[in-house]
Amino acid sequence: MPALVLLGLFMVWPILWSLWMSFQTGRGMNMSFGGLSNIKRLGSDPIFLKALGNTLTFLAIQVPIMIMFALLFAVLLNAPRLRFRGLFRTAIFLPAVSSLVAYSILFKSIFATDGLANQMLLSAGILETSIPWLGDPFWAKVVIILAITWRWTGYNMIFYLAALQNIDKSIYEAARIDGVPAHAQFFRITVPMLKPVILFTTIISTIGTLQLFDEVQNITEGGPSNATLTLSQYLYNLTFKFMPSFGYAATVSYVIVVLVAVLSFFQFFIAKDRK
Repeated sequence: MPALVLLGLFMVWPILWSLWMSFQTGRGMNMSFGGLSNIKRLGSDPIFLKALGNTLTFLAIQVPIMIMFALLFAVLLNAPRLRFRGLFRTAIFLPAVSSLVAYSILFKSIFATDGLANQMLLSAGILETSIPWLGDPFWAKVVIILAITWRWTGYNMIFYLAALQNIDKSIYEAARIDGVPAHAQFFRITVPMLKPVILFTTIISTIGTLQLFDEVQNITEGGPSNATLTLSQYLYNLTFKFMPSFGYAATVSYVIVVLVAVLSFFQFFIAKDRK
């Protein structure tokens, strides 16, 4: 009973209260019931539409790339004859346990106009002039995608490594005896056997990307010209940076909830076994 009371007080009640707030309008604590006005406002809010588009762009590009690299690294580092496997696994997983703020500041420094990235590219003769990584909308998105991929690839790789070690080795031995090439083993054996884990990592990666905040806030602050602004950052701005609009901010938060629910259902449907 005490556990249920605490669960209701700190989880269920805030959810219900935020749902009620999403129907409120006004500034600060001067709120009144506005019905569906906040929902109607979403469609005419250019900043919200920009944040939604940016978030979906990060989701569509970064998550598949990260899942692909995580799976590739897991397969390579699961090879029994590979030397220093533990060292390589640790090196790839290490970014996942690094400080969000620290690594964001590091990326901001590396991709500054006079940062390490431009210096290396200029020294190698690849570029003639520096790339404005954080000042150009396209390149700012690229930096955010690189940062997220660098941090979370190793995290997903650990799940795949654990799953690979539970696959019966006799399956691969039988495939080799039958003359099945390595690439066919990967697509016909490894990927189908890892299907539940791939679904799990895809869903948690989708949820994490839809809630993307720390990297954008610390690297680009949503700029330039809201080119990297995400839904979570816009939600933060509505609550703490701009004139507080708690009701509209709650509505934006439920957009994230709906997106998570819809995309998770879609991924479950795609991964469903069909006889």
